[in-house]
Amino acid sequence: MQKHILIVEDEAAIRDMVAFALRKAGMEAMHAPDARAAQTAIGERVPDLILLDWMLPGMSGIDLARRLRRDELTREVPIIMLTARGEETDRVGGLDAGVDDDVVKPFSTRELLARIRAVMRRAHGEDTEGVVELGGLRIDSAAHRVFCGDQPVHIGPTEYRLLHFFITHAERVYTRSQLLDHVWGGGVYVEERTVDVHIRRLRKTLEPFGKDDLVQTVRGAGYRFSTSV
Repeated sequence: MQKHILIVEDEAAIRDMVAFALRKAGMEAMHAPDARAAQTAIGERVPDLILLDWMLPGMSGIDLARRLRRDELTREVPIIMLTARGEETDRVGGLDAGVDDDVVKPFSTRELLARIRAVMRRAHGEDTEGVVELGGLRIDSAAHRVFCGDQPVHIGPTEYRLLHFFITHAERVYTRSQLLDHVWGGGVYVEERTVDVHIRRLRKTLEPFGKDDLVQTVRGAGYRFSTSV
């Protein structure tokens, strides 16, 4: 099925370049020069993935990402940030806002397409069939949904993958490097600091249900999922 990608970028030349590469790769590209146009486009059709520029006129990309993550319609849509900012604090700021990955300008369309495919794989359909349950949390892999008892848990795509891995590999400590290999995939370059950000986001997601303490930090070693506190 053809994937629909929304490009939110105020520079027409970059929008056109990315759109051309997406169409050549068999994807459909939608355009938006700013946050307001992006929200209008999303209202007409929810995309499978959003490419979001950091610096937008009016509302910034970071603020738009936060708004999209608060909206039930878009909270699980993967977001890749396009940014000229390469500093770690800026990249972590994007992750904290709910971004799944970032690509620093100038970038090659080949790299961008690889990142898109990697994020899409994490977000859609690499889970095994069936239901897994532990510690009061239940993952329905076929429906790609998480529940705490009968309550649905609204969770981002990367946090979903992380939680699925933890529940199916409980009581064992994993280093940041091991989690990157298992959850993000060995072929994708992601900094180890990214793991910490997504661990915090996963705990924040589970906190209203009183399940955040299942994701435990093992000082000097890494992280584990355990029902023993």
